[in-house]
Amino acid sequence: MNSSSDIQVHNPVHLALDAYKAAVHAKDVAAFAALYDTNVRVFDLWGTWRYEGLAAWREMAQGWFGSLGSERVVVEFDEVVATVTPELAVGHAFVTYRAVDSEGAELRALNNRLTLVLQRREGGWKIVHEHTSGPVDHETAKVMLKR
Repeated sequence: MNSSSDIQVHNPVHLALDAYKAAVHAKDVAAFAALYDTNVRVFDLWGTWRYEGLAAWREMAQGWFGSLGSERVVVEFDEVVATVTPELAVGHAFVTYRAVDSEGAELRALNNRLTLVLQRREGGWKIVHEHTSGPVDHETAKVMLKR
């Protein structure tokens, strides 16, 4: 029988999240894009209703990473829940994005909610759908970016 830690190590959702953290921190657009299927559909929290296809999502990543200058982003996932079948994996988590300066000092941080759907493809698992969100405050109609 597999141990809990063995399942986490081989779980495609956990592997994708670990690769996501590394790609974002390195500002590596190619590594970031490699996580996603050619026909990915992303419902992102920021400014655009959806991104259709890898080219559009890669362009978003280029703009995001390019806007950081010398800053880096440290990504942390909490309360990750994953369900995996032989062909499909679904996961959801809370995510924290921390902008840090060149010495690693935190400049700002925000939280999102994240849902991923991965499908087994030739060459491994790929994210086919991603959805990020934050709750909206009823009084102000503003997205709450702190948990």
